[in-house]
Amino acid sequence: MSASRSSGTTDALGPEEGPGSGCPKGAAPPEQPVREVGPPLPDTGSELLAALLDGMDAALCAFDAAGTVTHWNREAERILGWSAQEAVGRSGFAGWAVRRADAHEVRTRLMSAMDAPGRQVHEFALLRKDGGRVLVRSQSAGVRGADGRPAGVYCAFSETHARIDLERAIALSEALLEDASWGVVLVDVDLRPTVVNAYASRAFGGDGTALLGRPLGELVVQGVEELEGALQHVLAEGAPSAPAELWVTLRTARGERRRCWRSGFLRLASPLAEEPVPLGVGWLFRDVTAAKLAEREADRLRFRTGQLHRAARTASECEDPMEAATTLLDYALAGFADHVLVDLAAGERLVRRAATPADRPGPCLPVDGGSLPARYGPGHPALLAVERTGTVRTSAGPGDAGPAWAAEHRWPRDAAHALCAVLRSRGRTLGVLTFLRAAGRAGFERPDAAYAETVAARVAGAVDLARAVAAAEG
Repeated sequence: MSASRSSGTTDALGPEEGPGSGCPKGAAPPEQPVREVGPPLPDTGSELLAALLDGMDAALCAFDAAGTVTHWNREAERILGWSAQEAVGRSGFAGWAVRRADAHEVRTRLMSAMDAPGRQVHEFALLRKDGGRVLVRSQSAGVRGADGRPAGVYCAFSETHARIDLERAIALSEALLEDASWGVVLVDVDLRPTVVNAYASRAFGGDGTALLGRPLGELVVQGVEELEGALQHVLAEGAPSAPAELWVTLRTARGERRRCWRSGFLRLASPLAEEPVPLGVGWLFRDVTAAKLAEREADRLRFRTGQLHRAARTASECEDPMEAATTLLDYALAGFADHVLVDLAAGERLVRRAATPADRPGPCLPVDGGSLPARYGPGHPALLAVERTGTVRTSAGPGDAGPAWAAEHRWPRDAAHALCAVLRSRGRTLGVLTFLRAAGRAGFERPDAAYAETVAARVAGAVDLARAVAAAEG
């Protein structure tokens, strides 16, 4: 920095003693730091205010105490079309931003805020530069000067339809999160719940606040991979075109529950950013478990009824009654069990008369010889079915080794679930029908027992006929 730049503030007095210098005459003065002084900074208050006003999303204008426009931001220009150069300096809105017939009323409303406490809200029609009219909602408040006297009014306004759209969107979101008859969960980009409504809280079986911020894997035992995959897809690609049905197993205080949720997903993005910034996913769902189970049961019943109908028609064409019995079982096995065993009563014993292959799927065929007794020990499910004259269901326990459990019961080694239905005809017990499922399938349930009893009744009729024919032939 040259000396001339600093000469305005640090004039050197030379070797002569200067007043108050503290230096004897002829002595060199102590070295002083040179302060760099530039031109005075401009007053940036008005520029800063203009920048703040122009950067706001609301339309803003201000009036002095005489009603002259002093500020006009870009949003006001966007709504009405008048630029700041055209607006600032005008007296009120008369003749350019409102109709002359409305000018006095609008001016009175706006300027009354100068003397009133708080903010005032008004709705009135303004004129655009192209001559069109727009209904706005304004909030105005008075401005006071340094002396505390009213100095003007500032006014923030927005198009009424935009305001109504905003209020409608807020009302919709509040209704969804509070009163909706379906679950609403807002998930952040880390796939953790941030908002959970009352329906979703009940569906998860816990307190809504306890679910917030927890990984979904802590709430969902099975099916969490499919759920997280759907959420990640929405974050990356957007919402799917149709709802998805997700089966999940939940961990609750009362144990695990299997549920089906029909789900829709929405990607949430910030409307304030120039480019969409993902905020998370909106997940909406309904518990449709009861409907899906009823639908599944109806489909299963329809299929089994069709199988019984086809089996009856095919068995009616068989000359040998035992062949008709095994034909009935071949149709009954489809989609129901992996193996079937036919043990007929011979005095006090049960004798194996027909069975499916033990090592592979196959048709039910007569056993060679057909006179070997079934070596069932005391308490065997087949013997219990005969003793009770009813159906017995059993499965391998959690601690049972599958092949050992099957071998103990004299069943094929892959058997893990069994259903024994007694064969009854003309008031007599003719034997036992045993259906077996492998470990990869679910155990037999009550609807399965009803179906097995229907099959057993038809098989018992064929077996009874076979014995009557054999007795008639000598």
